[in-house]
Amino acid sequence: MDKVLLIDPRDNVVTALEPVKKGECFTAATERGEESFTALQDIPMGHKLAVRAIPRGTPVFKYGSAIGDVTADIAAGEHVHSHNLSGYRGRE
Repeated sequence: MDKVLLIDPRDNVVTALEPVKKGECFTAATERGEESFTALQDIPMGHKLAVRAIPRGTPVFKYGSAIGDVTADIAAGEHVHSHNLSGYRGRE
């Protein structure tokens, strides 16, 4: 079973299906082709990891849709969560 799930090829994050350890390597089939990345820190189950570098101000795509904007530059393999993502959910 895969440890991470890419929901849509347009996504720039994957979801951890189980805890991911720092240093684990993954490949995801994105709309840009096969993208490889290494987890830069331990990632809890259910949390997101960046498939590629995502610059500050860029939307994060999950489910094929933008879910929020990056508040600080994110490196490929980095944890993507409330500390570096301002989500759209609940905003008006």
